[in-house]
Amino acid sequence: MTEGTGAGAAAADLPFRVMLTMHVHPGRETEFERTWLEIGDQITGHPANLGQWLVRSADEPSTYYIMSDWVNERLFREFEQTPGHLEHRRILHPLRSSGSMVTGARLAFLPGAASTLEQAESVAAAG
Repeated sequence: MTEGTGAGAAAADLPFRVMLTMHVHPGRETEFERTWLEIGDQITGHPANLGQWLVRSADEPSTYYIMSDWVNERLFREFEQTPGHLEHRRILHPLRSSGSMVTGARLAFLPGAASTLEQAESVAAAG
């Protein structure tokens, strides 16, 4: 394990993960992906952002999962109110038919056998 379990740490001090599910209007998947990539630096450029991922569902081609990691929950909640984030949401909103968000404190990371030591250390350092 390259990252601790968070045992004893206050939740406010732990890295924070945001997981979005977005259902995109059928036929607009390419536009959504392109737009998400074009404006993604509004998130990754924020000093509290540790990184983000875009995943397209293998089972539902118009469904996407977006994950982003943050230094902590307080800094993420502050980011949610920034003009940049509100603009990001405004641009993506017309492309989606629905969406949901779940959040949580990131407790541990267990690298898989195919992970390189360098990748594992990079993830652990970010968390």
